[in-house]
Amino acid sequence: AVARQVGGEPLVADFARLTDVRELAGTLLGRYPRIDVLANNAGVVLTRRSRTEDGHDTMFQVNYLAPFLLTNLLLDRLTATGAARVVTTSSKANRSAGVDLDDLEGTRQRSEMLRYGITKLQNIMFTRELARRTRGTGLTAAAFHPGVVPGTEINRSSPLIAGLVRYRLLGRVATVAEGAAPLVHLATMPDPETTNGGYYHGLKPNGPVHPHAEDDQLAARLWDRTAELLGLKTR
Repeated sequence: AVARQVGGEPLVADFARLTDVRELAGTLLGRYPRIDVLANNAGVVLTRRSRTEDGHDTMFQVNYLAPFLLTNLLLDRLTATGAARVVTTSSKANRSAGVDLDDLEGTRQRSEMLRYGITKLQNIMFTRELARRTRGTGLTAAAFHPGVVPGTEINRSSPLIAGLVRYRLLGRVATVAEGAAPLVHLATMPDPETTNGGYYHGLKPNGPVHPHAEDDQLAARLWDRTAELLGLKTR
């Protein structure tokens, strides 16, 4: 529907299938000589654990692993653009639990909110490390918390009580337009270098983060461990 409104081409990929992600990247690279903005906005909250056909926890793969893969598959095209932007949706829930390099998928965590928070912390650390690794290319990266946006149906697989608790923990309920506002801001602001590697809480920079989000060495190790998991050679 959005593509029809803006005259774009809709391309669909299921992030629970890494084959789909790779095919999407190939299609984009084949059709578009320039990519100005990559918005990693797909996400899911699941109360029951499930595994993808790739063998990963579904929430971990959809929220973090697939965006990491897509970004890296498109990275040469993005940096060749000279002033591209990568905007990744995170969450205030990033503060709920730290990243364990020996348990990236949160298998030791029983709480859905803790596992969700881990994926959102990983998004912030990915953003910070992406900014570091591409410094000097013109590419900039930023992450943000959109607020709680029930209009996106992110809670459709969660019981009512879990959804209400999540709203209480993550702040006030926002409209779809309000949730999208930080993404649009970061994709279009005139001086993106000031936000490079940063995390926004809504439209405010320097949002609250778990201490791991500011650990550059841990972010670098997370990047390398993720690339190894995917069999990727990265920058």
